[in-house]
Amino acid sequence: MSIIKTCPGLYCGRTELDDGSWSECGACPRGFRTNATSYCVECIDEPTLYDWQYLGFMVLLPLVLHWFFIDMVAAENRKTAIVGQHVCAFIEVASGTLAALLVLPPAGSIDLHVCSPKALSDWYTLLHNPQPDYKETLHCTQEAVYPLYTIILLVYAFSLLMTVTLRPFVLVWHKAIPGKKAIYCALYFYPILVLTHTVAAGLIYCAFPYIIIIISMMTSASHFSIKMDQSAPALLISSVTNIRNLIILLGHWLVHAYGIISLTGFKELWYLTLVPAPALFYILTAQFTDPMKIHND
Repeated sequence: MSIIKTCPGLYCGRTELDDGSWSECGACPRGFRTNATSYCVECIDEPTLYDWQYLGFMVLLPLVLHWFFIDMVAAENRKTAIVGQHVCAFIEVASGTLAALLVLPPAGSIDLHVCSPKALSDWYTLLHNPQPDYKETLHCTQEAVYPLYTIILLVYAFSLLMTVTLRPFVLVWHKAIPGKKAIYCALYFYPILVLTHTVAAGLIYCAFPYIIIIISMMTSASHFSIKMDQSAPALLISSVTNIRNLIILLGHWLVHAYGIISLTGFKELWYLTLVPAPALFYILTAQFTDPMKIHND
């Protein structure tokens, strides 16, 4: 095999044929990627912890959006009995994720065989088709990060299918609970998530821990900013005594902790003590940034 000439480009490879010979340089079959000697080898690696954390983040996105829009629609109609819809949204996303894991090799198992990304360019092989001697382009576009790219699309497709299948039954069962708008919102945000993933999957893979931390801090501050009384005691008491506020606060802390763990990889866990810091910082400093007080002064 050493006498076989290596292929041009980063992702062009040769596939072993039935007669033992090797094909011309081209894209590797699905589930394979080229190695350093330009041979297409099967993706049989176990996902790393970071790979699982990335998948968890991408699955968490539609779930949080579901819960946000369910809560927003209920707030508009002054309804509080929406626990069933929240549980249904969780089942939709969880079942969609499970279905995606089961259909990918090894089929029927939740295990995954992957080709772990080695560089940002692995997510964008379309941009790295070589042009030997500046003549004809050699098309070697493939999923070099199999199946980390397609599994997200499968999760979103199955989850949306479960949403339009299960959620109407919940709404029919609880006719007094508003929720149609939340389904319509899902029909909008799923295509947006798919488009974002299609274009920026590699960037998200590299930066998702930072995205989680930044967004959790921003949304935490946004949650507190809508309170009429911005004094520290009022913010603290409402966060503890109001069940809805407490759940939202704890949710922010869990997401923030997830971002820290994704960033550190279970190393230096003392960073988790900083999880309440953004909320405490806002509560303690909000009174000094109240626009009304600044205006009056």
